[in-house]
Amino acid sequence: MKWPYLCIAGGAALWGTIGIFIKELSHIGFTPIQIVVLRALSASLVFIMITCSSNRSLLRIKLKDSHYFIGTGLLSIAFFNWCYFKAMEEMSLSAAAVLLYTAPAFVLILSRFFFRDLITAKKVTALAITFLGCLFVVGYLPAAHAGVSLIGLFTGLGAGLGYSLYSIFGKAASVKYHTLTITTYTFLFAGLALFPVSGLSASFHLLGNGQTLLYIAGLGIFPTVLAYLLYTVGLRHVEPSRAAIVSTIEPVVATLTGWFLFQEALTVWQTAGILLVISAAVVVQDKKTRQTLQKKISAS
Repeated sequence: MKWPYLCIAGGAALWGTIGIFIKELSHIGFTPIQIVVLRALSASLVFIMITCSSNRSLLRIKLKDSHYFIGTGLLSIAFFNWCYFKAMEEMSLSAAAVLLYTAPAFVLILSRFFFRDLITAKKVTALAITFLGCLFVVGYLPAAHAGVSLIGLFTGLGAGLGYSLYSIFGKAASVKYHTLTITTYTFLFAGLALFPVSGLSASFHLLGNGQTLLYIAGLGIFPTVLAYLLYTVGLRHVEPSRAAIVSTIEPVVATLTGWFLFQEALTVWQTAGILLVISAAVVVQDKKTRQTLQKKISAS
């Protein structure tokens, strides 16, 4: 099946546009952790409205299943964002981004234990190609150097681990719950957990501007609601390890966004990295999907 991979890639591509909204909200005066809370709470509000209008019963969950949403909301979204922002304080952004994209490796290992997914040569090859591509895309290769502290190393790896946990808990939850249920409670749990420590209440005066509210709505809808809906739908039909590798198209989109919208330089090495990440997304697909793609390419 081709469409689940397209859903995952589409969701990851939307994640890659998040920098547009973060740049503007940061300029307005919000801190990174406050932006995370705004993203989570605005997204959960949109998810609740969508769910209520389509099927209100989807908002019902069993108390014993709360661990799924603690996993996706707290252990993944909240933990990942905290680690990522802490890592960015300790090292260069490029180094933090490289450590973040150790996530597919964590998914590969965890999927073996939780879902008994096979660690195949194809997956390992795709993972290696992906990681190399990410190194080029974020500019860490071929000649960049960065001193990484021990705290930076562990928080960077923690971001990768937290990022990977959404695929694990999301896959497990998808067996029992609808995509809307999973994404709604993921962001509701994350937003409520981070709000008390975010200091957002002291920045409420920044919300009086209509343009600010527009950016918050855009942040909640495009790189969040639509992105996670697409990714979670695709995840229902794809192994978490494969999904995690395909989702690394996100830094590619982020790089291209910076190039088109913010006139950031795009080097030859970054272009090579983009091609490597795309090729890894093709390699990791199953044989039937690749044959379909090859037929379409031949016919065009």
